[in-house]
Amino acid sequence: MTRADLIAKFEHELPGEQSHLAFMPFRGSSMEQVRKGIAFRDAAVAIILFHNEAGKLCTIVTRRQEYDGSHSGQISFPGGKKEIDDDHLLDTAIRECYEEIGVHARNFEVLKQLTPLFVPVSQFLITPYVFYTENKTFEYMRSEREVAAIHEVDLLALYASEVVQLDIPMNTNYILKNVPHFQQGDILIWGATALILNELKDILI
Repeated sequence: MTRADLIAKFEHELPGEQSHLAFMPFRGSSMEQVRKGIAFRDAAVAIILFHNEAGKLCTIVTRRQEYDGSHSGQISFPGGKKEIDDDHLLDTAIRECYEEIGVHARNFEVLKQLTPLFVPVSQFLITPYVFYTENKTFEYMRSEREVAAIHEVDLLALYASEVVQLDIPMNTNYILKNVPHFQQGDILIWGATALILNELKDILI
């Protein structure tokens, strides 16, 4: 898939929340609570698209460090909460990408802002931004405090793979049943990252 192909695909109207619903653990709108006026915190993530040495269209995800929190150990895009010095959520995505994995997204082409989604467990309203660089001309510098591992995902292979349904223990008394996951090797992706990836899938495929 060339840059011209990507540009053409991102010119269309976004599929939006309809894409999110297929991977929503509770099968409900991620934005309904926001529309009803619930308090939220702004956050942004960076989706870096590039071609690897084999010419495969890839993106970058991280495995979070283990910690006492709702997203411990999960697979996510580089990103985080908006800080007071961030003029725009795009700046948040760029800053967090550099802080977490050492990649200067500001040097890349911005293709699109995807549909925001609300994460009830952390009360973040996440805005995803898609960046593009033709080849991998960057090196990683992992934040050891935040990032346990960095993974490059072959997007078209990921989308061609079967979606798996797994149970997620939330605490000692509650389990989310049959939660949809994207899988590539030992990388299992669910939750907000899967919702974002599914909208990207509906754009690209």
